[in-house]
Amino acid sequence: MIKLLIVDDSALMRRVLGEVFEREGGFELAFARDGVEALAQLHAFGPDVITLDVQMPRMNGLSCLDRIMVERPCPVVMLSALTSAGAAAALDALDLGAFDFIPKPDGAVSLAIDDFAPILIAKVRAASASGVRGSHRLAERLRARRPAGSGPIAPPQAMMPAAKLHPVAEGQLPGVVIIGTSTGGPPALEAVLTALPAGFPWPILVVQHMPATFTASLSQRLDTLCALHVMEVTRPTPLSAGCVYIAGGNADMMVSLRSSGLIALPVPAAPEHRWHPSVDRLVASAMIHLPPQQLIGVLMTGMGNDGAKSMSALRAAGGRTIAEAEETAIVWGMPGELVRAGGASLVAPLEAIAGRLAELVAAS
Repeated sequence: MIKLLIVDDSALMRRVLGEVFEREGGFELAFARDGVEALAQLHAFGPDVITLDVQMPRMNGLSCLDRIMVERPCPVVMLSALTSAGAAAALDALDLGAFDFIPKPDGAVSLAIDDFAPILIAKVRAASASGVRGSHRLAERLRARRPAGSGPIAPPQAMMPAAKLHPVAEGQLPGVVIIGTSTGGPPALEAVLTALPAGFPWPILVVQHMPATFTASLSQRLDTLCALHVMEVTRPTPLSAGCVYIAGGNADMMVSLRSSGLIALPVPAAPEHRWHPSVDRLVASAMIHLPPQQLIGVLMTGMGNDGAKSMSALRAAGGRTIAEAEETAIVWGMPGELVRAGGASLVAPLEAIAGRLAELVAAS
């Protein structure tokens, strides 16, 4: 039985969410109307997982999350509005230690609940399964934060990996890196991308399972933190060394060839793929236009198995692949499936992935 605390200032939303988990079964439920009540329930009820609204009176979701992670860390799934402000708040929540987030349904909740409920249930179950290990990692992140009022955190200096990276002549692309991630992905992407220097010689294509508004906010945030230039792909975009290309949410991204060279191409989501943007579709398209030896696939934390099939095929054809190690992944779903399929050339903890990438690129 999973003890779930549902925190939302809307009586309708609390009722609807309660009905979702009652129908599912296997949950013991408690409710709170705002952050103040949530903190009281944190100790009285002792939840295994919390769903937490962002916008609430008295104490909002971010302030409440901050207190939760200090007083009694446990996995928290944030519910945020499908807006730019909601996306920014969701990414702030991940920085504070939230397990994951889910956008609230637009319009009438009762009409959208059939699509919303399975995703929410899956995220809450994954959060529960993450247990103490996930919460411990979040607590460590909190201890590393600067004190309140100490000013904005300066962008970190890119770490030059031990392997020597050779500069690339204008117009030449010796290869492409593809990174796929989902639940727990934004902090993992930050850890890898901020550790790469501006002179990294291969373009990096990133698939993060997110709605469109959220991928725009993610790319903007990463661009302020990284030595590499990070952008969301919203139109056909030429690939260049030293750049990171984030697939737009609610769609897919493919590698295509124009007379000027390789491009990242946004395309409508393909129904045969379950997750979007799709890692499998991106890798398959890259293998059409590049020899496998010029491709490196990286699969990091996330639910499901997106990317495992295509990256296994990439390794079998002679390409290189890296799977995030279980001990650092928030959810060892996607990288775990790659390892179980025999498709991982390397298995590395999160903090070592940038260095391993640099070694593979330098050896190419």
